[in-house]
Amino acid sequence: MSALTILVVDDEPSILSQTKTILEPNYNVDTATSGNEALGRIRNGLSPHLIILDMLMPGMDGLQTLESCRRIRPDQKVLMISSLNDPSKVVQAIKMGAADYILKPFGEDQIHDAVRRTLCPAPAPPPQHLPETSHSAKEIVHEVDDDHAFVAASPAMRQIRGQVSLIAKVDVPVLLLGESGVGKEVVARLIHRMSPRSQRPLLKVNCAALPVDLLESELFGYEQGAFTGAVKSKPGKFEMCSKGTILLDEIGEMTAPLQAKLLHVLQDGRFSRLGGRTNVSVDVRVLAATNIDIEKAISERTFREDLYYRLNAFTIRIPPLRERREEIAPLLSHFMKTMSARIGKPALPISQKMLQECLRYPWPGNLRELGNFLKRYLVLEDENLVLEELRIQDTEDVQIMEDGVSSYSGSGLKARLKNLKNDAESREIRRALENANWNRKVAAQKLNISYKALLYKMKQHRVLST
Repeated sequence: MSALTILVVDDEPSILSQTKTILEPNYNVDTATSGNEALGRIRNGLSPHLIILDMLMPGMDGLQTLESCRRIRPDQKVLMISSLNDPSKVVQAIKMGAADYILKPFGEDQIHDAVRRTLCPAPAPPPQHLPETSHSAKEIVHEVDDDHAFVAASPAMRQIRGQVSLIAKVDVPVLLLGESGVGKEVVARLIHRMSPRSQRPLLKVNCAALPVDLLESELFGYEQGAFTGAVKSKPGKFEMCSKGTILLDEIGEMTAPLQAKLLHVLQDGRFSRLGGRTNVSVDVRVLAATNIDIEKAISERTFREDLYYRLNAFTIRIPPLRERREEIAPLLSHFMKTMSARIGKPALPISQKMLQECLRYPWPGNLRELGNFLKRYLVLEDENLVLEELRIQDTEDVQIMEDGVSSYSGSGLKARLKNLKNDAESREIRRALENANWNRKVAAQKLNISYKALLYKMKQHRVLST
């Protein structure tokens, strides 16, 4: 197989010579000394597998060259290089489609690693295949910490993984958007782990879980005597994670006064504690997450437009699980491994039947619902029972959608359907027990569920022995 072709574009002869010397043993390397020259070569038929493009060049700079290049070849892979670490320029390059960037001066290993990352992204696993049986699938589960892993089996999540690897190194706010349970916190933790702040703390604050006054003191702290019960001063989360990262989850629920205070922190890096008379200076990277329609919230004036633009240095939209079903198989495997270890039980097999049912189900609760499903399977140890519950839930959601009521709304209709299901289940269990003279092992056999599952259901529905 012929070697891959790389076009290096830089106005500095020394950089062209150095890069060509490093890469030539493994690649065909061509060079250009300006953006105009590079574009002319591409228009005349040059089709490089990768362009290594300098950000700062006289005349047509790197960003202008990148923009023109992607108009000619939309799928062209481009690796940006620069002697200046300008966050705004780097963010702009990422938004325009740059696959990676590195700073000058770079070493041999650094340029080799960047080229390999760009040319050889982690492959997707075979469809509908469990990760432990696929060597390539091991490369798509990225451990973030003891409790979180980022799974990149679908094109959308591999793209997000690439965006994270780039934006993590640029010290700007990031806004994470997506439905509840899609994994916004996992993405935030991955950004922090891959950032220069990774050795400092990452603190999460759920803006929807705390009352307004408590949220302000949680974020910014308070001085002694600021309110009844404030017997001594206390620092807030911003001070506690100085030089680190703060994740503001459900930021769409933050009140207008707190939004204004947060805006000043983002602008000036300063704030005052509750009851304080002096300003506190902090160096904190802000990551924000929300599942609301942020544009609608701005138009309805429930979210400040100026705060949105401050947070929106870079936005990552995480698709729901139903739009990235390639993730389901590796997620099932990952959840089984971590949850079984956490509760001290041996991992249970994930059959092809279970996998097919999980691939069919729409998962309105996304990763959170999938995790809860696996947890129930581990507790009940009854595949048929948990799959039947999944089918019943799917039927309820379809009925609710047909009746024009959102399955995410927690509506009265959904609650009534759930009560009907529970009542029917309770009656069937009681009937089976009565027919078996309350012999629970016999009743479990008649119901075609495990003995342990029957005990769980009896406790759930408060079916007591007579």
